[in-house]
Amino acid sequence: MGVPVSVLVAALTAAGVYSFGTALAEIHPLLAALVNLIAVGGVAPTAWRWRFQPVTRWVIAGLATGVLLGWIALLA
Repeated sequence: MGVPVSVLVAALTAAGVYSFGTALAEIHPLLAALVNLIAVGGVAPTAWRWRFQPVTRWVIAGLATGVLLGWIALLA
């Protein structure tokens, strides 16, 4: 049951990161990169602590994958 949760969270996160990134890139591309890096840097310590919890590890895996896919989509 964890894999479908990860896939769904990854898809939703990738869509959100891409949408937010494109909206900010219309204002200024550097602003989009800076806000994305600050957001990930702020969430990373909490995600790192929760990575071994039974249920949240699947959500964290989906979030990490979604952010990476969203960044790849923004660069493409």
